[in-house]
Amino acid sequence: MEKKVFVSGCFDLLHSGHVAFLERASAYGALYVFLGSDQTLRAMQPDVFVVNEDGNLPQKKELCTALGIEYIILKRTPNAGLPTRSTTSLRPYNTIPFRIDLCGGWLDQPFVSQWASGPVVTISIEPTIEFNLRSGMATSSRNKAIELWNSQLPSGDPIKQAKILFAYENPPGKKEIAGSQDHLGILLPGLNRLDYAGDYWPSSITSVDDETVLQFIEDHLFLIPLEPRVSDYDVLSNKQIEVENVTRLAVAASQTWDAILAKDLVGFGAGFLASFEAQIALFPNMINDKIRSIITQYESQALGYKISGAGGGGYLILVANQPVANSFQIKIRRKDAL
Repeated sequence: MEKKVFVSGCFDLLHSGHVAFLERASAYGALYVFLGSDQTLRAMQPDVFVVNEDGNLPQKKELCTALGIEYIILKRTPNAGLPTRSTTSLRPYNTIPFRIDLCGGWLDQPFVSQWASGPVVTISIEPTIEFNLRSGMATSSRNKAIELWNSQLPSGDPIKQAKILFAYENPPGKKEIAGSQDHLGILLPGLNRLDYAGDYWPSSITSVDDETVLQFIEDHLFLIPLEPRVSDYDVLSNKQIEVENVTRLAVAASQTWDAILAKDLVGFGAGFLASFEAQIALFPNMINDKIRSIITQYESQALGYKISGAGGGGYLILVANQPVANSFQIKIRRKDAL
């Protein structure tokens, strides 16, 4: 009998990318398309479940393994003669970037950097992927930028614009202040070092737009989607804000910065991991057993790793010297980008 092949999605704006995906999936057998949840797998019991690379989740693979279903991941590839299409590209095009903090995250909070000054290293990311909300990609700050400027960043001094965005997201009386590395990470193109010393705004900013450095980062970062964090998650409970832990974070971030500028991949991976481990020492709730089990699946392929969103909801980010299965890569926004 022909294999039963399952795909699911919302398909809210059917486009050539969807058509190419469905045609490629149908090559594995009789194709069934479900609108809605992947959990319909339990009722459908197909032979094969097909997803796109940015729709891949370790939990989907685990579910398929438990149910004895073959799990296939397809790259986004248009049919011959057709342009690449995504649902995002068919909506009014929004060029406002996301950001990744490569290392030093939390030092933009005064309750951390008052114990030891140090850098947060960020990269501004082109919106080529529909990153999940609360994924550690500065999505909340990006949404505020969209409220202010609609679909593209304003012209002018990006640091001044970042101050405007910081003030807009943090009005007087707000209880939890969104760190300025989010706003600077969005507004400043390329690679940036933001040095914090007990204040909400960095004491100095160093920007790098060297193409060989940016390409080095792009070539060696690989992202694995994680499942959403639980609704009552609180990263700040059980925090261990101590001089030793903060100093570890600051030192690791500086080492990572130096390794990136030297295009030292081993040093990049080591600093990247050391920064993440220092973050966990400060905020043990950043990680849980489920995330650790996913890390275990990939750590042998990586020189370093971290998660973008505390407690899940984001991505496992790997520094590796070769492509990692089931991952996708990002595009850094260049200085001359619109």
